[in-house]
Amino acid sequence: MWTIEDIGTTAGLIWRLLNEHGPASVTVIERDVEAPKLLVHLGLGWLAREGKLVVEERKGRALLSVRG
Repeated sequence: MWTIEDIGTTAGLIWRLLNEHGPASVTVIERDVEAPKLLVHLGLGWLAREGKLVVEERKGRALLSVRG
């Protein structure tokens, strides 16, 4: 079972990835963040709830980035 700290840490990893490399798909984020898939999704939810995540549709796919 993951703790709230685990989710927050994963959110931080996701934020850093997007901040350094720009927009990415969920698939890329799942691949590049070293955490279980469900924990990555929980981290994305954390960022979305805090208003730090931007979701755009490009060519029929969702790209995620951090709010600047």
